[in-house]
Amino acid sequence: MKKKEPVIKKSFLSKFLIKFIRKLGYEVIDQATLHVPTKNLEANENLSESGKKSITVPLGKTKVNKKIDSLAIIIRSYTFGDIGDKKVMLDQNKKRIFDSPKIEYTLRTIKSVIRSCEIAKRSFKDINIKIIISDDNSNQENLDKINQILQSTNIETQIISIKDNEFNDTISSVDTNGDKISDNMISNMRNILKSIQIAESDNSDLFYFLEDDYIHVDDAITEMLFTYEKISSQINDELFLCPADYPYLYSSIESSKIFFGNMRHWRTVNETLITFLTSKIMITKYIDKLKLMGTKRHHPMELMLHEIYEKEYCLSPIPSLTMHATNINSMYGVPPNFDWKKIWDENK
Repeated sequence: MKKKEPVIKKSFLSKFLIKFIRKLGYEVIDQATLHVPTKNLEANENLSESGKKSITVPLGKTKVNKKIDSLAIIIRSYTFGDIGDKKVMLDQNKKRIFDSPKIEYTLRTIKSVIRSCEIAKRSFKDINIKIIISDDNSNQENLDKINQILQSTNIETQIISIKDNEFNDTISSVDTNGDKISDNMISNMRNILKSIQIAESDNSDLFYFLEDDYIHVDDAITEMLFTYEKISSQINDELFLCPADYPYLYSSIESSKIFFGNMRHWRTVNETLITFLTSKIMITKYIDKLKLMGTKRHHPMELMLHEIYEKEYCLSPIPSLTMHATNINSMYGVPPNFDWKKIWDENK
């Protein structure tokens, strides 16, 4: 009859080796099962550790030297965009995908961001996340709906209402072509200036500037935080991240550098809309250009951002982390190869 001692001895030895290997900074993968006993995870799961290291199989480890301690998410809320039965977008006269009142897109955006932040806190346990709603002219009924959602989370939240005459003396009433701009566009520009003003007075490490019609997948914030830590450590510099894989970026053939973030590929882009994540360092560096997006209507509106991207990395995920809920035919809207209905329904 065989003794069981060798089995026990082997089990003890395995545990000892795992602990020893981890102390050396390595991970072990069982090639037969793809199990990672040093983390008790599977090889296709998130193996990275916030603030310490990014791990990608089979590429290995990237040491994080740009730890993220805080993130401020500034959502530009604009809920009075319905004219008659038309759900308009700024100065466009088009209906949105799913044909709902504007407030519905705002609420689902906020819900998706909160859920994604709560999931991110599981990996970034010590990070300070705050969500700030910069609101322009929403009525009390809509503000109450927004506030009800904000009260459902333990994440720090705040609503800042923009005054009617705020920034009026700094916003040009005509665009760079000399044409008069719409009241909707002035409201949008006022909100851009407000969000930048908020970022100027806040000392968070990262800022995520977000329009209120971007509905996020659950792991969006987790992926963006891990990717920022990893890529900024690899290039030893700050950068910009855009959460959307815009269809218009495929309308022309241009070269891109491909990076592997945490669980997604990311590619360099030279254009985005005004939804992006970057660092306090970048905001301070380009504060004048960022403010120009709110003081003068350029063509395209994001022109100042695009000029920044000529000097700095901006990365976009493949596949997308968000659905920009515009018109179904808009080249600036819903991402390709994405389950639009699923993410809409998940954030009721």
